[in-house]
Amino acid sequence: MALVYIADDEMNIRKLVAFGLKDSGFETAEFANGDALLAGVRQRRPDAIVLDWMMPGTDGLQVCRILHADEHLHNIPILMLTAKGEEIDKVLGLEMGADDYITKPFGIKELCARVRAVLRRTARREAEPEEQILSVNGITVDIMRHTVTKNGQEIELTAKEFDLLCMLMRHAGKVLTRDTLLDKVWGIEYFGDTRTVDVHVRYLRQKIEDNSDEPTRIQTVRGVGYKFCAERGGHAS
Repeated sequence: MALVYIADDEMNIRKLVAFGLKDSGFETAEFANGDALLAGVRQRRPDAIVLDWMMPGTDGLQVCRILHADEHLHNIPILMLTAKGEEIDKVLGLEMGADDYITKPFGIKELCARVRAVLRRTARREAEPEEQILSVNGITVDIMRHTVTKNGQEIELTAKEFDLLCMLMRHAGKVLTRDTLLDKVWGIEYFGDTRTVDVHVRYLRQKIEDNSDEPTRIQTVRGVGYKFCAERGGHAS
């Protein structure tokens, strides 16, 4: 039975989420703030976290940063729960390491489905053997060290930018649809907004391309998705 932690300063929300998850076969534990959640995670690691964005003290974004900076906890899937609904807020939450995002008010069946989706994605990723070093077109990724270099110079990526780059590089030369990237990188099965992929590709290009206005590494395949070019010479808009 998967263990899901719920952190929200609104008791009614916590109880609603806990009831729905338990009814769907999950074990749950509830926390009223981010500090209590972090203490709980360090005592017993959960399989997933449902995390409210706006909490007093250590808020949801800070919790994401802390967990993703910890080599032992960074891969716990997080579903961000909040009243914020603007696209920039969604992107910010995903940038900080959340695996999915749902806005209040929400349907408990949808929330449970999203939790199952991020758990499936995590299980699939852990079951698949991965290359530890990826090196394509001047970009080298060390999976274990979580580092990226461009022509020998280290560059800083967010957690989701790193995951997106790895997915593109593992399939260099092949076109990946936006839906595929959304599923594989964010684990958002049937729910996601593909604009999130476009935004992250734009940020990623700014960091790995010599000229992000004329990218030669991440190529746009119009109406389909993106392709990481195995050799120099590809162009995208």
